[in-house]
Amino acid sequence: MNVSKFFQLEKYSSSIKQEVLAGVTSFFTVAYIIIVNPLILADAGMPYYGVLLATILTSVAGCFFMGFYANAPIILTPGMGVNAFFTYTIIQGMGLSWREALAAVIISGILFLIVASTRLKDVLSESIPASLKHSITVGIGLFLAFIGLQKGGIIEASSTTFVKLGYLGNPATLLTIIGLVVTLFLFSRNVKGSFLIGIAITCLIGYLTGWAHGTEDDHNTLELEPFMQLFFGADFRGVFSLPFWIATFSLTMIVTFENMGLLHGLLPDHKKFPKAFQANAVTSLISGMFGTSPTISTVESAAGISEGGRTGLTSVVTGILFVASIAVTPFLSMIPNGAIAPVLIIIGGLMVQNIQHIPLSDFTEGFPAFLIIALIPLTYSIVDGLAFGFIAYPVLKMAVGKRKQIPAPLYVIALLFLINFMFHSVI
Repeated sequence: MNVSKFFQLEKYSSSIKQEVLAGVTSFFTVAYIIIVNPLILADAGMPYYGVLLATILTSVAGCFFMGFYANAPIILTPGMGVNAFFTYTIIQGMGLSWREALAAVIISGILFLIVASTRLKDVLSESIPASLKHSITVGIGLFLAFIGLQKGGIIEASSTTFVKLGYLGNPATLLTIIGLVVTLFLFSRNVKGSFLIGIAITCLIGYLTGWAHGTEDDHNTLELEPFMQLFFGADFRGVFSLPFWIATFSLTMIVTFENMGLLHGLLPDHKKFPKAFQANAVTSLISGMFGTSPTISTVESAAGISEGGRTGLTSVVTGILFVASIAVTPFLSMIPNGAIAPVLIIIGGLMVQNIQHIPLSDFTEGFPAFLIIALIPLTYSIVDGLAFGFIAYPVLKMAVGKRKQIPAPLYVIALLFLINFMFHSVI
């Protein structure tokens, strides 16, 4: 296979070297999911080692499908936030077993695939006003920066103000600050591979100084038997209960609109949206079959895109590294947060630049956009941030007599978000 021709590298002004570098950067930025996702799903009573392997295999399938089918540099892994919703809301809150929850993932994946494979995806995409699309990018950027600041210890939780400045004298925090300075210097000088080099240098400094601490986790061995408990382990007997369908509806809302928002915010070429959206849907369905919570287009994809990733080769390289991670999982937990955090902070700053395209002088456009920008990071949920903005948009337009500026499908989207909120207020 002619790699350059297949991925149309010349058309997108890219090269194999550039795409490989982007893929490697994306992998090291998102590799933490291999360790963290099983920890969260283990709280649902699922076998840790089985989820570990399911996370890797689902990520491989998602990256390959996104790369070969959609030719987009988007990384698919089980989503943070969605995995918490799966464990703490659906299973612990609503009382479904983890096998029934996997069945809900599969059915929501089928519904998502129907949306992504029909005219519905175009109707939904075209009904989102430009101001909201730009605000999604900005909100995700702030979210990414917030995660980076949190991972690096620069900010921390507070019982009085919810968030406060972290202790800057902490060695892990000092490592983050040094890594940020190093990575900023490399990036501002347009050094190729600045993010990956920054991660490597920060890791080296961390271990030479003794400031580096990887993920504190003793689970680092992959075993096949626990995975076989999960593989096609869904239980559909819950389809006759109301909680099951509330869970399915909620998951469908989350994976559909969160992926739509992320793709609008991340894709360098929006012509690739239809196939990328379909790749999302297929992988979300596969997630339930393999035994994990649904996949999401990761915000960390922005790391590879900022490093020059323009085609699906970036995703394929990341997928190959996920395969390789089966053999080196213990070493991935050794990458300190201080090495990853600077990349997330810088990318967040780059994405916030899209705020200049939002017509803030028009309150009916600017305020719904503001709600999305503010509430994505503050609720720690992309879909909840979208909900507030999408509900506020038609309300404000109607309030000032600009009903004609509201796309008809937006009423339906706003109503669905409102119903979703109502469901969760009574759970």
